[in-house]
Amino acid sequence: MGQKVNPIGFRTGVVRGWQSRWYASKQEFASLLLEDKKIRDFIKKHPKKTQYRNAGIDRIEIDRTRDEVRVVLHVARPGLIIGKKGQEIEILQEELQNLVGRRINLKIEEISRPEIHAQLVAEDIAGQLSKRASFRRTMKRSMEQTMDAGAKGIKIQLAGRLGGAEMARRETQITGSIPLSTLRAKIDYGFTEAWTAQGHIGVQVWINQGFYKGDDSDGVDAQTD
Repeated sequence: MGQKVNPIGFRTGVVRGWQSRWYASKQEFASLLLEDKKIRDFIKKHPKKTQYRNAGIDRIEIDRTRDEVRVVLHVARPGLIIGKKGQEIEILQEELQNLVGRRINLKIEEISRPEIHAQLVAEDIAGQLSKRASFRRTMKRSMEQTMDAGAKGIKIQLAGRLGGAEMARRETQITGSIPLSTLRAKIDYGFTEAWTAQGHIGVQVWINQGFYKGDDSDGVDAQTD
């Protein structure tokens, strides 16, 4: 049985920062953790505004101070969340404040190259599969776009009733290098599910974005004793 580790969880606290940054006592910790999940779920699965799902939200970072909760959205298409003259973002900020009962400071950061962010690539593939696109053609096109955007490698894995087959199976394609065990390798990971008429198809994407800053040396020029 394979021992598979989430590449983001594997690197968090070593070469990658946390997506929630705050301290709390043992009594408050569980409730604040659930509050973070509630904020993320509310934004990504907004009950009324379906355009948020098309905005390309890669990740949501949460900072807490004594006075407020700072929420930073990393988005590929920020215009869908900001709206005309920033009206939509003010409404969302108010909704979040009513949801958690705390002061929310909401900020949007634009992602310049969504093709090298694994979660966005996975969601794009899932969207195409839901529209009955050919899974092999979809995988190939996504891999080409990611490699053209400057990634060092990409791995895509689909699992489910691919192409409407009666029996579920798994299909994997890899281009370039994906060093999953190398901590200094900047591996991004994304997962989502495609809703098709035959059932759900799981979409997993690993993208090698190169090395973390300060780790470009391969050790050849190290000083000898």
